[in-house]
Amino acid sequence: MEALARLRYRLWPDHLLGEILSKRWTETAIPVIVLIAVAIALGRAIDGFFSIVSLADQARQAGEIGFVVLGMALVVIVGGIDLSVGSMFALCDFCALFCLDILNLPVAAVFVITLLFGATLGAINGFLIGYLRLRAFITTLITLIIYRSAYDLLIQDYSNRIAASFPDFPSWNFVGGGELFGVPSVALVYIVIAVFGHVFLTRLRPGWHITAIGGSRRSAYNSGIAVRRTIALCYVASGALTALGAVFFAARLGTVGGDVGVGLEVTVLTATVLGGISLGGGKGSVAKALAGTLIVLLVTNGLTTLSVRGGFNRMALASILLVAAIIDIRWLKNRTRIISKVYVSPTYHYLPPPPSTEIGGGGPFEQNDKLRDVTLIGLGRIEAPEDVILDRHDNLYAGSRHGDIMRFLAPDYEKMEVYAHIGGQPLGMAFDRQDNLYCCIGGMGLYRITPDRKVEKATDETNRSIYSVNDDSRLRLADDLDIAPDGRIFFSEATVRYEMHEWPVDGLEARGNGRIVCYDPNRNTTRTVLRGLKFPNGVCVASDGQSILFAETFGASINRYWFDGPRTGEVEVVIDNLPGYPDNINLASDGNYWLALVGMRSPVIDLAWRMAGFRRRMAKRLPLDEWLFPNINTGCVVKFNEKGEVLESFWDLAGANHPMITSMREHRGYLYLGGISNNRIGRYKLENADPNFVQYDKRWGRA
Repeated sequence: MEALARLRYRLWPDHLLGEILSKRWTETAIPVIVLIAVAIALGRAIDGFFSIVSLADQARQAGEIGFVVLGMALVVIVGGIDLSVGSMFALCDFCALFCLDILNLPVAAVFVITLLFGATLGAINGFLIGYLRLRAFITTLITLIIYRSAYDLLIQDYSNRIAASFPDFPSWNFVGGGELFGVPSVALVYIVIAVFGHVFLTRLRPGWHITAIGGSRRSAYNSGIAVRRTIALCYVASGALTALGAVFFAARLGTVGGDVGVGLEVTVLTATVLGGISLGGGKGSVAKALAGTLIVLLVTNGLTTLSVRGGFNRMALASILLVAAIIDIRWLKNRTRIISKVYVSPTYHYLPPPPSTEIGGGGPFEQNDKLRDVTLIGLGRIEAPEDVILDRHDNLYAGSRHGDIMRFLAPDYEKMEVYAHIGGQPLGMAFDRQDNLYCCIGGMGLYRITPDRKVEKATDETNRSIYSVNDDSRLRLADDLDIAPDGRIFFSEATVRYEMHEWPVDGLEARGNGRIVCYDPNRNTTRTVLRGLKFPNGVCVASDGQSILFAETFGASINRYWFDGPRTGEVEVVIDNLPGYPDNINLASDGNYWLALVGMRSPVIDLAWRMAGFRRRMAKRLPLDEWLFPNINTGCVVKFNEKGEVLESFWDLAGANHPMITSMREHRGYLYLGGISNNRIGRYKLENADPNFVQYDKRWGRA
């Protein structure tokens, strides 16, 4: 049975469904799939539905309606709604034809005046909703009635004169029915506007402000965003886009009939919601607006071609809008809960029985109490010193969970100061040749602090894997690092699926979501060198200068990777079965290596690793603080050599000083201990250690 379980979890990618559902692009993929399905169905049901002539005509309609949908999408994303677009469309159509046929203005002037007129109509809505803070629904419903009434009054006086006019402007004819390389003019303009809209919403600060306001107006206001002005401008833009669609419509048909724009608000709103733009605001894209526009247009044109009466046509649109609204509301309400049920996907994970640590057993891991009487530094004054490091002047550095790197000044380490404020949780640290302090910051990436305390970002992304559904280019949990003789920096990223505060969930999965990344400061490039690791943690450049040792925490193993030399690219296991979970690795003065064990294994945890279903149920039914965890109440440090032989172990059985050791650093005959759950740094006097050993002085040839 266990062999079958191992095979099942190796071959079946449980995690893909959760990763796919959690991606924003799936919200666009769904309407695109619906669009394809509708197109295939109509193409089979109606002969010639996708002929060249039919496609050109539908492209013109899609462009005209598409401009209005873009305007509606902008308003909905900012958290509003505009029911007056149909009436505005009719008024702008009248404005364009009045300027052309009655006033005999040139085509360019017609464009400018109509766009300004549409923007003015939108500005009225924007002023009432943005600045006077009236309800968008009732306000635009009122302006719908006012604009429609104004249109009806105007066409009574001018419809006959406009209908009797036959302007002959080649440029106007090109606007209405012209093509360029077989593509209708309106479609070309729509493409340009759509591309700009995509860049605007996704890459420019005003677009981010619109999304932020739609997500939470109060939070956006507290962040300093001009909420009222931004909302008003969105309605202005909606009016201008509606006017642009009306100009192309006027050029194509040249009519001011009483049915112009009637029901357009339903069509546009249906396209907006069907494309996946949330009625709650804060979410949406140009691609979604385009997909929704095409779906609605195909459905309405298909029903018309099938000779379905207009009443049924509008009823179909209303039904589609109702279904889309229900799905939108229910999905938003339950999205997080649904994804959480399928995203966390533990896998089968086998660990062999651990070596004995019993007192009197005589093995290299035999428990002792050597760390019981360590000297404490910064007790109660520092929190979460995950890693510790000393400079050539014997000053001690450690991270703090408050986002600071603290410095304890030699020789007594009583005086403490903030060396640098970064903002994220500092983890592994290392000095380069120029005394820059490189530091992995959880959730932020790799940073450096120059000798004059200037904080600089080194890198926060790496090359994306072409096989990953998850966007794994961003660094989520950079953990520990070391620097090669040529300056390249190798660091671990514990997980590509979870954030800093979610790391226990990655440990629960035991799936192999981690990697080793290389940053080259000389070329300013970052690349991933190893993938599929089970929570990679400590990294240490080996004494040969051509390889690194790295820990796989939940694999309870130490591995070696060659980045230079005849064995470049090879990986070998150094220690394959530790009694605890390895964390940071550092050089010892005698050429061996120090290793911190962050927690100890137990039979219950080892059994749970092999029971993926049990761990999945545990994640769904219990809060995080009630999950099974390794024993982190007993601290341990071991020394090992490059052959994988454990030479010595140091324990704190009482757990009084260092119950959870995540790092250690040898410096001038002492071993300095850090722990991410501790509020102190330990200092232990080593026997027979080199009193002149300074790790990076030796690395850079200063010793």
